[in-house]
Amino acid sequence: MNFPTIAAVDLGSNSFRLQVARVVDDQIYPLDTLKDPVRLGAGLTADDMLEEAAIERAVQCLRRFGERLRGLPKEAVRIVGTNTLRVAQNSGEFMPRFEQALGDFPIEIIAGREEARLIYLGAAHSLPTTKEKRLVIDIGGGSTEFIVGSQLKPHKTESLYMGCVSYTRRFFPDGKITKQAMRAAELAARNEIVRIVGEFNSSFWQQAVGTSGTARSLADIMELNDLSTNGMTAEGMERVREMLLQQGNIADLRINGLRPDRAPVIVGGFCIMYAAFAELGIKQMITANGALREGVLWDLLGRHHHKDMRDVTVAQFKRRYHVDIGQTERVMNLAVKLYLQVARQLDGDHEQALQLISWAAKLHEIGLSVSHTGYHKHSAYILENADMPGFAKPEQLALSRMALAHRGNLGKQLKGASLLEWSRIIAIRLGALFFRSRMDVKLPDIQLTLNSSKGFTLAIDTKWLEHSPLTDMALKQEAEFWQAVGLGLEIRHGKTT
Repeated sequence: MNFPTIAAVDLGSNSFRLQVARVVDDQIYPLDTLKDPVRLGAGLTADDMLEEAAIERAVQCLRRFGERLRGLPKEAVRIVGTNTLRVAQNSGEFMPRFEQALGDFPIEIIAGREEARLIYLGAAHSLPTTKEKRLVIDIGGGSTEFIVGSQLKPHKTESLYMGCVSYTRRFFPDGKITKQAMRAAELAARNEIVRIVGEFNSSFWQQAVGTSGTARSLADIMELNDLSTNGMTAEGMERVREMLLQQGNIADLRINGLRPDRAPVIVGGFCIMYAAFAELGIKQMITANGALREGVLWDLLGRHHHKDMRDVTVAQFKRRYHVDIGQTERVMNLAVKLYLQVARQLDGDHEQALQLISWAAKLHEIGLSVSHTGYHKHSAYILENADMPGFAKPEQLALSRMALAHRGNLGKQLKGASLLEWSRIIAIRLGALFFRSRMDVKLPDIQLTLNSSKGFTLAIDTKWLEHSPLTDMALKQEAEFWQAVGLGLEIRHGKTT
């Protein structure tokens, strides 16, 4: 489905940003932008709990964003959360409040490398085409992303746990800008960056690009103070360092080109960028207007034009883990068919459910590349923890749970599953059960429905089962598994219609 208007929301550790855009001939044209310096990362306690004051600031901002998003289809909007939402231990408590404030639009908490991929996509679309390889650096509030890529394709991505908000809080807690504090912050950042020098130093790229607030602010400072006419330079970084030290206190920062909303976190961001210049051998850096939210828009557009990065990732995983294509296709086709039967009795996002079933069926056996013993557990671990470009963390968790549950006991790890999730699980379990032989078996007509006790009923031809005693026994055992989790699976024998 094509949407004339799409929107992206970036819930960053420093600022929340919303961008609404018009789609014309596969091009994106910005219509409206909202930004609020929520400083979410500043509300993280030492034990990674988000304080109520920060939660309330976020809720008030999201209520305003929700009004702007009102009327847009959910499929035309993508909302992503980054580092602070990744690390907050009490996200289960405040995320429902966030989504309610938005008008029940779902929020995706994305992994660091997925964030890096989207940042590169946004930056690349905002820059002139070149054959040169680019290094893109995005300093956020709680993390910094590094990407090396060419044209629209990222080749290497990395996300480090350091940002302008977290470093300002950590090294300049009283607001004083001293040589000792700056040196400590720069050394801490260099200590992080040195781990990726082997793949991101200047021998791997020809052009350095900075995105987002820190980079653009530093470029503005250099240009408006006659330190550079084209972005940032190593010499200009030294001069800006002197200027910050001369100012002496964050509260007193008055530098030409530095916006008031950026001043509270510029020192921490500067120290990270200074360290990146030193460790990666950067002499000069340009800035890009596009970053995460623009990348989200382009990725969203691709999903609606059958260029979904998630499909590319699934195909790559199938090759990497030497998946038996024939078997996974058999399981997928039957699982989809069975889910569609039971979906008539369910409320929920069936389009998303079918996507998850398709991806899970294609990848449920990747754990065989580790070991046949307990391979479903290996599959589940990989799907939950691997870097999977295009996938949000909740999507990876859903795939992991389906892979884990496609065989064996339905244990405690699935506690709290909704009826919609159980329906996805039973579909893929039965798909694997009926094709245990790993051959193209001619199956009878099978009907899966919900019964009055909110369990499942499977209707299947008696004569076929009489000639398939192994499957008959497996179905009886399957019914016991479902009984154990309080749902039940009734096997109804007879001639199906």
